[in-house]
Amino acid sequence: TVYWSNTLDASTTYFRFEGEGQDAGRTSYYVHFLMTEEDMSSQLCKVAVIGAGAAGLCALRHLTSRQKEFQTVCFEQNSSVGGTWIYTEQKNVDSHGLPIHSSMYKNLRTNLPKEVMAFPDYPFSTYLKSFIRHEEVLDYLEGYASHYDLLKYIKEILPFLKKLQVRYCYDDFGSEDLDNLFETSVQRLHPISGENKTTWELTYNEVKNKSLTSMENFDAVIVCNGHYTLPLIPKIQGIEDFKGDIVHSHSYRHPEDFSGKVVLCLGAAASGQDISIDVAACAKQVYLCHRNKALETVLPQNVSQTPGIKYLTANQAVLENNEVLNIDVLLLCTGYRYYFPFLTEACKLHIEDERVTPLYKHLIHAEYPTLSFIGIPKTICPFPLFDIQIRFVLSALSGKMKLPTKEEMENDIKLDFEKRLNLGFPHRKAHHMGSLQWAYNDDLAEMSGEKPMPRVVQKLYDEVHRYRVLNVVTYKSLNYKLLDSENFTAVET
Repeated sequence: TVYWSNTLDASTTYFRFEGEGQDAGRTSYYVHFLMTEEDMSSQLCKVAVIGAGAAGLCALRHLTSRQKEFQTVCFEQNSSVGGTWIYTEQKNVDSHGLPIHSSMYKNLRTNLPKEVMAFPDYPFSTYLKSFIRHEEVLDYLEGYASHYDLLKYIKEILPFLKKLQVRYCYDDFGSEDLDNLFETSVQRLHPISGENKTTWELTYNEVKNKSLTSMENFDAVIVCNGHYTLPLIPKIQGIEDFKGDIVHSHSYRHPEDFSGKVVLCLGAAASGQDISIDVAACAKQVYLCHRNKALETVLPQNVSQTPGIKYLTANQAVLENNEVLNIDVLLLCTGYRYYFPFLTEACKLHIEDERVTPLYKHLIHAEYPTLSFIGIPKTICPFPLFDIQIRFVLSALSGKMKLPTKEEMENDIKLDFEKRLNLGFPHRKAHHMGSLQWAYNDDLAEMSGEKPMPRVVQKLYDEVHRYRVLNVVTYKSLNYKLLDSENFTAVET
């Protein structure tokens, strides 16, 4: 039963909703009929954001600050914001049968200081140490969402009101709009080509009730689903014969799980180094196995570096120098694959050996420039990079910046890849940045007319990297303070 209540503004009429059947007695809801929303928003660019981790929240923050240009909704399959920073003891799949998104482990601390991790307009709390725990990063992201009032833009479907095709909210008409919560999973994104532009047909369902499906059309889509969910499992001769435990870092949680065991940690990038040190606290022996130049740092006594794996047997690893190691656990710190399962073939996004094409500036689809992907680059200072990428995308969507032609963007993509190959990067590092990120960030800022990243971010990032190379075990004990946009200093705790 619906009772008229009052009109709150020119576009919205609210009615009292008296629940019936299984919803009997639920009288604290209001029905929100969208009577003239289409007329009022016809001049706005309707943008979908997929994911409410750090990148998605940053996209929401900038989109919702420009409500005269953009109408925004975010889709998030978790029950809270934070993306990969949401720690869980679960592994492989969650209670809804979805792949576990987070790659956090219990003792994880950031490998960058908070002073360079922050979004430009929202600093971390000053009382925190520089290298913080994953819980503190999640607190920061939750605070960011609260500060900019972003939660109300995250969608959810609810069955008994979906049948009425209405929205509803609590009596106080506050921010807890139950049509804008969590646990919606994007199932399909498909381009619809019109005479003058391409729009996007987005199909999504409720995580708890996969049969409850809905579809909306958008003018633009910003994909922020991260790339730390689908483990990259390398092809190793004999891996199917190995009788010990095989664990990818995505499922690593506690060093105690490896107490007294001999662990071969394959991969010595940042996560491989940190996890090998973490597991060494409980393991009998840890072999840090990689093909890179030997690390110059001092390691724990029970951690030693080895060449790469030649092949595996039932309980041994034969290395490329023919040394044979008896091992109990193969711990894969081998990275992740880019993964966009909701894109149809018509989206024309291709992934080959971890190169995603055709992305102009590692970001904007060259054929469909209203489709963008935040956070594709790797080995970066993530939150500030997300921020400049999003501002670049919005400059393009708003018309402030005119993008090159499709052919010009495709040529730029080709030249960027050739440059990396000439620098000695393998194909799979097509989106690796490292020291290249600073020129990349400046390029985005200059092209879009946006404020560049403060130079102090690069200076401190590079200093931490320099010290880490020599002191991987102890570098997180240091603390820093930014003095201005150019300078920083180390501080005592």
